[in-house]
Amino acid sequence: MTNRDHKLSLARQAELLGISRGSLYYDPRPACEDDLKLMRRIDDLHMEYPFAGSRMMKGLLRQEGFTAGRVHVATCMKRMGIQALYRRPNTSKPAPGHKAYPYLLRKLAVTRPNQVWAMDITYIPMARGFVYLVAVLDWFSRKVLAWRLSTTLETWPCIDALKDAMRRHGKPEIMNTDQGSQFTSIEFIKTLKDADIQISMDGKGAWRDNVFVERLWRTIKYEEVYLRAYDSVSAARESLARYLKFYNTRRPHSSLDGRTPDQAYLNPSVPIPVAA
Repeated sequence: MTNRDHKLSLARQAELLGISRGSLYYDPRPACEDDLKLMRRIDDLHMEYPFAGSRMMKGLLRQEGFTAGRVHVATCMKRMGIQALYRRPNTSKPAPGHKAYPYLLRKLAVTRPNQVWAMDITYIPMARGFVYLVAVLDWFSRKVLAWRLSTTLETWPCIDALKDAMRRHGKPEIMNTDQGSQFTSIEFIKTLKDADIQISMDGKGAWRDNVFVERLWRTIKYEEVYLRAYDSVSAARESLARYLKFYNTRRPHSSLDGRTPDQAYLNPSVPIPVAA
């Protein structure tokens, strides 16, 4: 990902990738078994109670016999890349030096494929560890256009998934993301601008701004992830690939009048207006 022999300094390469320079030298330590158990339960509770911050999450965990304090719970949530999902005024701040863009989908009728795409990242628990899943979703049809697994919350899997989606499906008019540092990074924004794609970003913590991606995560976790105990990254990748093929080609959606995402994406002859 970075090249020590490149004419650009490592600091500049890290800046373009949206990561800190210190992370280039960091050798991550695996989470202990107790923390993995705690994080798996936090993830499950987050799906049920997305509004729960570290204080409420600590209380929910205490009811189930977990003894972790609020600071430890908050540390685990940060490591997982999750936070309480609710609108908080004046807190929409991306990573230092990164620009946030306005939300463009409010009151917009999304009536055709490739009008709006959305991207996000979620935590995926395994038997002895965890990975992160990034997905590109067509807003109209709910079709997953591309996805990647990563062991870290970095920018390159997002760019890789975006480029893969554009290579196979063209490009959207608008791309909507949250304000995570991966999506406000210089390189990710450049990829969108080079393709002449309008940039839309949720208000920080405003889950309703990207509601279809949040629904996708819930569906994947309850129908696939929580039923498995992946013993390796490759096993997680293979199982998720099978599920996402099923999701796109065979799983009917009530919001699509019983059609599958593939049917809605490839044959949008019966419009399904969606007010964002």
